[in-house]
Amino acid sequence: MQRMSGLLVGAVFGAVFVVVNAQEPLGGAVAAVLRVLAGLAAASVVAMWFVAVRRERPVREQGPGMFGKGYLVVVAAEAVLLFGGLRVLAAWGVPAQANVAWVAFVVGVHFVALAPIWKDWAIAVPGAVLTVLGVAGLVMAATAGLAWVPFVSGVLSGAVLLAGSVTFGWRAIRSAPAGVPVRA
Repeated sequence: MQRMSGLLVGAVFGAVFVVVNAQEPLGGAVAAVLRVLAGLAAASVVAMWFVAVRRERPVREQGPGMFGKGYLVVVAAEAVLLFGGLRVLAAWGVPAQANVAWVAFVVGVHFVALAPIWKDWAIAVPGAVLTVLGVAGLVMAATAGLAWVPFVSGVLSGAVLLAGSVTFGWRAIRSAPAGVPVRA
């Protein structure tokens, strides 16, 4: 159940990435379609989460869970890097469009750092992709491609989070019989 909750968090943040960053230079219709698709993807993960909750009621998972000391250390470092980095970018006069690139970079690194802690290498893949999209956006922020940074680092990062959440959620729901904890 904890893993499904993690997928739910990933889907919500993925949808936020898309909704906030689907803007110019994308056309209004394209941006609207991307926002609707993000909402539908996030809603599907919410639905899968409810299915997992209903299936799990008779049986509870045992063990320390995903949110132990290692997780807390990574999240604390993430918060410091995220907010500290945004302040540094602002102090350096970096265009505001680069902020989403920094967020994507830090979130990506956080997934990569959590992979060995959770012993779940599947999360390293979206983590690496978000890291690359963040670096790409930071590089683009210093070029004529500045207007595309929110799309590259925001919309595409959101799409990666949503695609991963939907895919792993669907696999977990399909593979777990009723009464057995759903593991994503």
